[in-house]
Amino acid sequence: MKLLLLVLTVLLLLSGCSSKKISQPAYKAKKTTSKTTISKKKHSGNWINVALSKEYSKWDGVPYRYGGTSRKGVDCSSLMQILYRDAFGLKIPRTTAHQAKVGYQIKKNSSREGDLVFFKTGYNTRHSGIIIEKDKFIHSSTKYGVMISSLNNPYWKSKYWQTRRLLP
Repeated sequence: MKLLLLVLTVLLLLSGCSSKKISQPAYKAKKTTSKTTISKKKHSGNWINVALSKEYSKWDGVPYRYGGTSRKGVDCSSLMQILYRDAFGLKIPRTTAHQAKVGYQIKKNSSREGDLVFFKTGYNTRHSGIIIEKDKFIHSSTKYGVMISSLNNPYWKSKYWQTRRLLP
């Protein structure tokens, strides 16, 4: 029983935001809603921002928890997975390492609402967020929990790694 608990603990620790970069084939997001649902939303103004704002209001202030997947505590990659599922009906991978391979990479100055943004926060650690405005992103901060930060903040600016687009 102790061995099983140890194995489960190790697996949980390996699945969070601090995942190491690994080589894997590109992963395409799986749609869980129909194209007609998405196209209807496009015609109602900035549907991406509206959908993200609605989901953010549910998660604002939820504490960070490494490996967490609920409102009791959530890590950055799990938050991205949940936001993409609930706001856009898209299924994306669980870990930051795998999320950094979905969609296609774009230039930082071309980012828009709904794009995933990634940071190298340590030698082998990565952090993810989702753009909600031109220079702002939603993420789960280890210190403050789920919040919105600026890409122009000196810390995030120095840690910026890449931006990826999944939405049309």
